[in-house]
Amino acid sequence: MAVREEAIIGKYAYIPFEGTTYRVYYETVGEGIPLVCLHTAGAHGSEYRDLMNDPYVTSQFKVYTFDLPFHGKSVPPEDKEWWKEEYRLTTDFYAGFIMTFIEALEIKNPIVLGCSMGGNITLKLAADYADKLGAVIGLEAQAGGYEEKKPGAYLDVLYRPDIHGGEASAELTIDLCAPMIPENRRWELWWFYTQEGAGVYNGDLYFFSHEWDIRDKLKTIDTEKCPVYLLTGEYDWSCTPADTLEAAKYIDGAKVTIMENIGHFPMAEHWSHFFTYIEPIFEELIQHYKEKKMIELK
Repeated sequence: MAVREEAIIGKYAYIPFEGTTYRVYYETVGEGIPLVCLHTAGAHGSEYRDLMNDPYVTSQFKVYTFDLPFHGKSVPPEDKEWWKEEYRLTTDFYAGFIMTFIEALEIKNPIVLGCSMGGNITLKLAADYADKLGAVIGLEAQAGGYEEKKPGAYLDVLYRPDIHGGEASAELTIDLCAPMIPENRRWELWWFYTQEGAGVYNGDLYFFSHEWDIRDKLKTIDTEKCPVYLLTGEYDWSCTPADTLEAAKYIDGAKVTIMENIGHFPMAEHWSHFFTYIEPIFEELIQHYKEKKMIELK
């Protein structure tokens, strides 16, 4: 029987970071400019499955997605008593681990594309690691101050013993999508979120809601060294278009797009529609890489 197979290859890499070795699951596909994709809070790299199966993308880019430690198939580390402490993601760990993953796999001058908390952290990467990156693309990104606007940030309810944390965060997730997206993709996102480990979504929201703030560093970002693209869906009420525009006005040279009929998860809600927004950026970056001779291209 003929079996349909995808070209995506899944692997595990042992990544030493801050005295602990993390067994990290990642997937890769394609050839060309390296493109590292960062998933959203509480989720995993499957959010990028449409991107990784797109013939245009895989003909121009070598794509990497990885599950952050404690997410998806990246199970907790064996050499740490992780059960004795509450999982909480911090800015320094997040940015440091991303760059350690990139360096460990010897990925040269990648574009980093992230969504939600992954979109946020691209701003820090652009500020601190411009010499090691080719560009950043932040989807649904804001610079900080979330707790000032929305105190609590949904953390408390997920701790109640009479509530299933995965289903509760999944319900929140699908509410962040645009109303007109394909129904099967709305429920696929819901399914991804029901799979999260206990306390992981809370720990990611700690980063997003209480710990994340890069507003004082936005003006230091040099978009000549590291181009910055920010795209936000008009239906996103978590990171609103106004939030992204507020961040962008302090980044000289940042390019901003507000996307119609898209919510908080552009790459997973409706790929063909999102592609109409991301393809021109990809084309611009292909030319950028050719002009800078950052990588040998076909």
